[in-house]
Amino acid sequence: GIQIRVLDVTKKEQIENLAKDIERIDVLCNIAGFVHHGTILECEEQDWNFTMNLNVRSMYLMIKTFLPKSRSRCISNKLGCLFFFFFNMFLRSFHTDLLLGVVNRCVYSTSKAAVIGLTKSVAADFIEQGIRCNCVCPGTVDTPSLQERIQARPNPEQALKDFLDRQKTGRMATAEEVAHLFVYLASDESAYVTGNELIIDGGWSL
Repeated sequence: GIQIRVLDVTKKEQIENLAKDIERIDVLCNIAGFVHHGTILECEEQDWNFTMNLNVRSMYLMIKTFLPKSRSRCISNKLGCLFFFFFNMFLRSFHTDLLLGVVNRCVYSTSKAAVIGLTKSVAADFIEQGIRCNCVCPGTVDTPSLQERIQARPNPEQALKDFLDRQKTGRMATAEEVAHLFVYLASDESAYVTGNELIIDGGWSL
């Protein structure tokens, strides 16, 4: 029953066209993102604009387009609302950028701080209408994109070692482990959870 649609989440018109084809939405997961490496002195204006556009503005566009579809159903559903919105921090590394401070991640860390603010704002504004909003904050997750970044380093073997050395569990998370948290948030069992950043980092932030 899976259907795949391809679109650019930074393009408002493409998002609106997609919304026309979707009558009902239960869960919205915003997971598009980009990691820029560098301090503020190494972040050019185009780097800043691209990162904020993809990491933050795309979420704004998706939420603003799709939330009304669930909002109207929540209001009319006498049995209670079952429609939830989640915003994750992108499956690679990242709440630690906010809690601990990670070097060379200036604009990336800024964009993810904005995601947390957006999450709490949406949760507060629509809680009485039955809409929940949370963000998932993973540690380093072993994904194809992460492996591509490691292989792109001058010394991939050392780069992998550096990633593993900062993991107190001795390993990176799997995408499946993070997905289990998403499943929980999409279930009735998490009906009392909203406006939170849920950390799944193997103890990195301890």
